[in-house]
Amino acid sequence: MSIVVLHGSTRKGGNTETLTSVAMEGLDRTDIFLRDKKILPIHDQRHDEGGFDPVDDDYDGIISEVLQHDILVFTTPVYWYGASGILKNFIDRWSQSLRDSRYDFKAAMASKKAYVIVVGGDNPRIKALPLIQQLKYTFDFMGMPLEGYLVGQARRPGDITSDFRALTEAQWLNRVLKKESESGS
Repeated sequence: MSIVVLHGSTRKGGNTETLTSVAMEGLDRTDIFLRDKKILPIHDQRHDEGGFDPVDDDYDGIISEVLQHDILVFTTPVYWYGASGILKNFIDRWSQSLRDSRYDFKAAMASKKAYVIVVGGDNPRIKALPLIQQLKYTFDFMGMPLEGYLVGQARRPGDITSDFRALTEAQWLNRVLKKESESGS
């Protein structure tokens, strides 16, 4: 099974990226750093007869890459009790893909598995739960199971290395993903 990691942090080398690197250690994967991509906000044309107008940004290329993978790992710091803006913009644009005649986006996404990695500073194991729930509802709509998530706690750069629970859970996720990759299931 092939893995793509959708990095939703705007900070290079930040706590979310550090925790994700533990979870992904030794795994063959594709990393997409959304901070390095141009993804414009959705111009909602879901109900327009002609559908969505083409958008000159990186979204189509990212979705083409995502659709080639079996396992999607979404990572984000907790920003104001939700996902980062760049990750949210990416997911909002799924509305456009749902109307794209080049593929059956919903069916394609339903064949994938999702995992989520988040890091927050203010009691995130409780306060990040609405974020996890929002992503779960989004994945449910697509028919894509949320297979697991982990939440780390860190306030300042580098703090994640002191969250032994999150590091242990990242190692667990690493073992799960290695097993899935090896078995192809």
